[in-house]
Amino acid sequence: MLTGELRSQNLPYLHLQDKVYQALQLMNDNQVTHLPIVDGEKYVGIIGEDDLLQVDNDHDALASLQQSFGNSSVKNSEHFLKAIQLAAENGLSVVPVVNDANELTGAVAYSDLLKNASEFMSLNEPGGLIVLEMESNQYSFNEISKLVETNDAQITQLNTHNDGETGMMQVTIRINKPEVSDIVATFQRYEYNVKYYFGEELYANELRNNYDNLMNYLKI
Repeated sequence: MLTGELRSQNLPYLHLQDKVYQALQLMNDNQVTHLPIVDGEKYVGIIGEDDLLQVDNDHDALASLQQSFGNSSVKNSEHFLKAIQLAAENGLSVVPVVNDANELTGAVAYSDLLKNASEFMSLNEPGGLIVLEMESNQYSFNEISKLVETNDAQITQLNTHNDGETGMMQVTIRINKPEVSDIVATFQRYEYNVKYYFGEELYANELRNNYDNLMNYLKI
């Protein structure tokens, strides 16, 4: 889904002539701590509640605070996950959406982005989640998919992430089956490091011996 296709982009805009108190009121009314600012149709920046609260005179126009404006935005042609990344990296409660002419076409709240991410990752659908950890050069989608399919399951979502500190790759897998213990056992039999998993069992497992102990207990 592109940012221009997001359903919730009905947040208000601020204008350079707006007063500080008006901006704070709009933020309060819409339960956000940031709002974009336009000059005509052009996007000129985003301002946060913290900066506004530091102003001595709340009747000052926003035009006098341009040194406090941020310039974060995403293009309406970019994937909405880019907006989530931008919000997370910059601590934004709102992400402005612009076109190629730098005209503001919308603004989406971070909370709504997370809802879209949940739908995108099918988190509301039944299934399990497994996280593997490995060296980057050991990653093979084909092998991982094959091991899942041997347990009559399918991968519905797969994401990879490289840990900047350890250099290890984490592979997060969404499975279409809520019962994942058999799949976990298969991965461990093939010497994959299962960092943790969640499924119908309602427990997480980080170490292989924890998993083995649990399986032995269930067999009693």
